[in-house]
Amino acid sequence: MACVELKNINKTFGQIEILPCVNLRIEDGEFVVFVGPSGCGKSTMLRLIAGLEDPSSGDIEIDGEVVTDQSPKERGVGMVFQSYALYPHMSVYENIAFGLKLGKAKKNKIREWVEKTAEVLQLEKLLDRKPRELSGGQRQRVAIGRAMAREPKIMLFDEPLSNLDASLRVQMRTEIAKLHDRLQSTMIYVTHDQVEAMTLADKIVVLNGGNIEQVGTPYELYETPASLFVAGFIGSPKMNLMPGRVAGETGASATTIDIRGLGQVTVNRETSGLKDGDSVTVGVRPEHFSLALSGPDHGLEVVNVEYLGNEAYVYVELPGMQELMVVRQPVPCEVQTGQRVALTTEPELVHVFDASGRALGPFQAESEATEQLAATQ
Repeated sequence: MACVELKNINKTFGQIEILPCVNLRIEDGEFVVFVGPSGCGKSTMLRLIAGLEDPSSGDIEIDGEVVTDQSPKERGVGMVFQSYALYPHMSVYENIAFGLKLGKAKKNKIREWVEKTAEVLQLEKLLDRKPRELSGGQRQRVAIGRAMAREPKIMLFDEPLSNLDASLRVQMRTEIAKLHDRLQSTMIYVTHDQVEAMTLADKIVVLNGGNIEQVGTPYELYETPASLFVAGFIGSPKMNLMPGRVAGETGASATTIDIRGLGQVTVNRETSGLKDGDSVTVGVRPEHFSLALSGPDHGLEVVNVEYLGNEAYVYVELPGMQELMVVRQPVPCEVQTGQRVALTTEPELVHVFDASGRALGPFQAESEATEQLAATQ
């Protein structure tokens, strides 16, 4: 196990800047997931940690030692690739043992390590098979086993489940989580699938255009997104985002916001930097909307209802907006397409973002802020 620290990491390819300036610390034994849309720099960060790419500037430390100029072998990392990268002419045993043989390990040690790894990954009965005789999930376990066999300090995963079907991805997510519980090793996992990130991670790093938008636990990112980007990216379905305008005194414990199509809501948010009439974006999670039928000439139109067995998603059209509002409803859901409904929510469940996309935190009375300041000193 090992801690990893990136200090002022910059990476450019020619004139294109991929990572402007990244600072990040990953603690010993953590399961950290890099998540973000395609092209945000998450795989580049992983390859920099592995030693497969060199940073343009900055340092990479593992257990307090600068490893920026070290090779992947010297860093003590194991990497699992998206494409499995197994040798088709070798058996499962030979694939797992390959790195150990290159390291000139003794035969009895190689057998001991391979059998131990196969036991952890439930591959004992498959050691004599070739990769073509395995399912996709079994091939991925062999790829993980090959990375594990040398007992690396850090395990790196580069979108390892993207080639699997939906049911197999769920199964492999569970197996990777169980593997981390057994080994308690430092694991860094790259994905564009925020469901994978939410279900696997101790800590999530959300990337956008090479910049770190927010670092936190799945709960923190879901409940208190730091930016408009995180609010729209984390959550399935994603948070409903609506244009609003400050319609009352700011800086007080309560601020009134006028939301297009929904009316006014009074929120407990720190809006001292805003003034009456300023534009904001309001966010509400699908499960935080309450829905009620309204008259035929009132409310908002239901455009679609998706039945998912244990719940239903009701899609509502908001005037002047291209994106539909999503409301999560228990079943049986009595709302039907074409009906008109009224949407309400509780003020404490409303997220507010300023014009720059920064989240506005809850308002703190002066006495509360003083008490918190004193507690930190």
